[in-house]
Amino acid sequence: MKPEPAESSTPRPPMDRRVRRSRSALMRAAIALVTERGTTAVPVSEIAEAADVSRQVLYQQFGDRDGLLLQAGLDLARRELIEGPAYDPADMTDRTGVLAMARHFAEHRGFYRAMFTGSCAFALNKALTELITPVNREVVRRRYGTRLDPELVDDLATFLTGGASAVVNTWIVEGEEPLDPEEFTDRLLRMAPVVAAVPGRPTTPAPNQEQRR
Repeated sequence: MKPEPAESSTPRPPMDRRVRRSRSALMRAAIALVTERGTTAVPVSEIAEAADVSRQVLYQQFGDRDGLLLQAGLDLARRELIEGPAYDPADMTDRTGVLAMARHFAEHRGFYRAMFTGSCAFALNKALTELITPVNREVVRRRYGTRLDPELVDDLATFLTGGASAVVNTWIVEGEEPLDPEEFTDRLLRMAPVVAAVPGRPTTPAPNQEQRR
């Protein structure tokens, strides 16, 4: 039997840095071209050329164009929303955080509108839901403490994420030009107290016929 080959002693970080650079270049190029064209139907060859890498590198790192576009959208949202300095999930009625979100989507409307109406729409919505739901779960926990059981916390977080996503998506795709983040923030904040008030009310069963007597 042949002996197992020994692991190479060549340092890996330089290769890792090259991979990170090429991934970053591809995602930036994808966002720029989709925004410019207003469609996700951008040839792989043009994205690779704009990123100054080969198509083979794109396929190796992302699988295909939709895989690249999905990761580019998630990376953009993660960097500017979840990790952004202006975003604070401490309170679902916090204007600063909501306005930061609205400004983000308004600034990148061309990219998101193409994504939400293109071949990546379902995958991006699903991935963004998975990204945002844990944030909303923490929002619910901070607001209601231990008054709610874990299942209700999860359901409320999913409800908040899905409902907000539907409103945001419609605003991005169908809203009048130019999008007005201030006005949209006011719309969202008008709904927040109503949504927040419902779980806080004690639930009592409706009286049955015997109790009415």
